[in-house]
Amino acid sequence: MDHVALFTDTSLACSKLITKRYSTSFTLGIRTLDRRFHLPVYAVYGWVRWADEIVDTFHDLDKAALFRDFRRQTDEALATGFSLNPVLHAFQHVVRLYRIDREFIDAFLYSMEMDLDDRSYNQSLYEKYIYGSAEVVGLMCLRVFCEGDEALFQRLREPARRLGAAFQKVNFLRDIRSDYEDRGRVYFPGVQYERFDDAVKRQVEADIRADFEAGYAGIVQLPRAARLGVYLAYVYYLKLFHKIRQLPASRILGERVRVPDNTKLLLLMGSYFRYRLRAI
Repeated sequence: MDHVALFTDTSLACSKLITKRYSTSFTLGIRTLDRRFHLPVYAVYGWVRWADEIVDTFHDLDKAALFRDFRRQTDEALATGFSLNPVLHAFQHVVRLYRIDREFIDAFLYSMEMDLDDRSYNQSLYEKYIYGSAEVVGLMCLRVFCEGDEALFQRLREPARRLGAAFQKVNFLRDIRSDYEDRGRVYFPGVQYERFDDAVKRQVEADIRADFEAGYAGIVQLPRAARLGVYLAYVYYLKLFHKIRQLPASRILGERVRVPDNTKLLLLMGSYFRYRLRAI
C-alpha cells in the first residue's frame, strides 16, 4: 500500500471511530449494511457530525468563525482531493468516488449555518432546514447505495428524502425542550413552546407518520446490500416515535424520551430476524 492510500484508509478509520463514539444506533445500523458500504457511510456521518458539533457544542468559542473555517476547508478538500483533516479527507474521497452532488453538500452546510442563530421557523425556513439538515444526508447515502445507477437513484430520491425528514422531525419532537431552553430554537413552524399541547403534538405526529409511510415505500426498493441497514434505522426511529406518541405533551416538555442501549440492541436484533424471515 502506498502512503497516499494509507492516509486515505486511516482517514476513513477515523470517521468510523467518530461514528462509534457518537452514535450507538447509527453504528449498529451500518454494521448490517454490506461491508463495502461501511467506510463510505462512516465518512459521510463523520463529516456531518463534525459540522453539527461546531454549531451545537462549542459555546465558549467563536462558532461562526469555526464554521466558516470548516466550510473553507471542505471547499478546499473537494477542489483538491486532499485534506490534512482526516474527516474532510475521508469525506472528499467518498464524494468523488460516488459522485455525491455538490448541491447536497451546500444545502447541508446552509442548514448548519442557520443553527448559529437563535430563531423560530416559518414553513419555508422549516422545509429548507429539514431538507439541508436531514434529507440530503439520506440522499448522500443513497448515492453510495445506488453505486452509479442513476435511474434507481431518481426512483428512490423522494422516499429517501421523506425518510430523512421523518428521522429529523422525531429528533425535533424528542428534543423540543432542550432546543428551546439551551439554544432558543423552536423548529416546528407556527408552534409556540409555551403553548405546545396535546392537540399541537398530534398535528406534528400526523405529519411525521406520513413521512414514515412514504419512506418505507422506498426502503423495500433499495438494493439488498443496503436494505437491511436502512430498515433497522427505520425500526429504531419508529420505536422512538411510538414511545413519544404514547406520552402527553407535558411529559415531552419535561423529559427527553430515549430508547436505552440494551433495548436498542434487542430491538435491532429482533428486527433483523423478522427481516430475514419475511425477506422484504
